[in-house]
Amino acid sequence: MTRRGFGPVLKALRKTNHMGLRELARKAKVPPGYLAELEAGKKKNPSLDVLKRLARALGVTVTELLE
Repeated sequence: MTRRGFGPVLKALRKTNHMGLRELARKAKVPPGYLAELEAGKKKNPSLDVLKRLARALGVTVTELLE
């Protein structure tokens, strides 16, 4: 199995949920710029708290977010 990386998985899940970047940022309570950097792979290793908030906002588990 090929690992795609966190950023592309995050972006794909966001698009699957028909959410814009700002909407997900608002729901997960993270700055939109930080979220954009995560999706682009410029920022790596978000905290567990951020991962949990993103997963909750996307309706997935943290494990699914990290696949």
